[in-house]
Amino acid sequence: MYRKRRFLDLFAGAGGLSEGFTQAGFEPVAHVESDPAACYTLRTRRVYHWLQENKQTERYAEYLHAGISRAELYASVPEQVVNAVIHAEIGARTLPDIFRRIDNLLEDRRPDLIIGGPPCQAYSIVGRSRDRNRMQGDRRNYLYQYYAEFLGRYRPLYFVFENVTGLLSARDEYGDLYFTAMRDLFRKCGYETEYLTLSAGDYGVLQNRKRIILVGRRDRVTGFYPKPDQWHPGVSVSEVFSDLPILRSGEGTVSPCRTGAYHGSWQYEAGIRNKALPVTWHQARPHTEQDLEIYRIAVDLWNREQTRLNYNALPDHLKTHRQRSAFLDRFKVVAADLPFSHTVVAHIAKDGHYYIHPDIQQNRSITPREAARLQTFPDDYYFESNSGVPGRTPVFRQIGNAVPVLLARKIAEKLQEVW
Repeated sequence: MYRKRRFLDLFAGAGGLSEGFTQAGFEPVAHVESDPAACYTLRTRRVYHWLQENKQTERYAEYLHAGISRAELYASVPEQVVNAVIHAEIGARTLPDIFRRIDNLLEDRRPDLIIGGPPCQAYSIVGRSRDRNRMQGDRRNYLYQYYAEFLGRYRPLYFVFENVTGLLSARDEYGDLYFTAMRDLFRKCGYETEYLTLSAGDYGVLQNRKRIILVGRRDRVTGFYPKPDQWHPGVSVSEVFSDLPILRSGEGTVSPCRTGAYHGSWQYEAGIRNKALPVTWHQARPHTEQDLEIYRIAVDLWNREQTRLNYNALPDHLKTHRQRSAFLDRFKVVAADLPFSHTVVAHIAKDGHYYIHPDIQQNRSITPREAARLQTFPDDYYFESNSGVPGRTPVFRQIGNAVPVLLARKIAEKLQEVW
């Protein structure tokens, strides 16, 4: 009988990486995440997968339509399905309890794989440029050391470690590269490592997002890197927007909405579209009249000249920011006619200025569902807040911090192939 290879998901976020591995046939044992809202998202997704495997997705649809509560949804599945999401910040104080809980879930079967990457703020070039100490001394710089603790305890055959490209140049207070120290530590744990910088746009994701994907293998072998097969679908970003309802600023709903006809194939091949379940989180932010005027200028400029808006070129009555020498592209259109968008990041939770919808008639920033599609999350993926009352801010943050699901799936498929 075929046994699925099992993995642990560390620093799991909203589950972009683990969703890709699950789609490729791996089985998650546990997810460890510090953000409470993301933990609820992970639990809801685990419940979905259990209901799907047991042909009970009508229960999930009932939840999306607000027919049952979140607690009632969770009560629909075995307790261990929900308990597999561990809400904890990984650190010296919490490790013993995290290990205990994972050990109970493993039931004496060692995981085959560990996936995940620590929070990227401390390594990112933007984060360093904005911090007076260039993020030196930030404790997040050393979270990889706890990752190594998991490798030492569970001894999986492989691990997959994801992070921003700034990791390659980030240095500690002594001038040493964190990346070199990280790989040296993993080698001491018995793992050889290989890495590539992968661009999501080369693998069917309609987004220009580059990430370091470091893969480790136990037992000192080399030449094992599971380089995924490239896929250039030959479509434009308009595929993300084409079938979603037209909205203006402040319109839309968290609840299920009816989509229009879709005659393409990319949404299906990318694993986004699901005819059996409704689309949620297509809800636009409200904007001020000043922002809407700027949005119209930005979209019109792109449509007429394929030119990005320079903040200093705005009429004087619209220029309210004191900073006029940097971040001059702070208003940016998600251009529908390009093969991929600019990178979706967590800052989308603060405002939508960098993610303006390309339709000048709608005149708004993109919705959480549109951002989720750019990240190739399936339309049936429901994002939670901590309180149970839906809120855009934690949802945008989860989406912006995630690994594109399709990129994760491509890596996982190749890893299965070369295992």
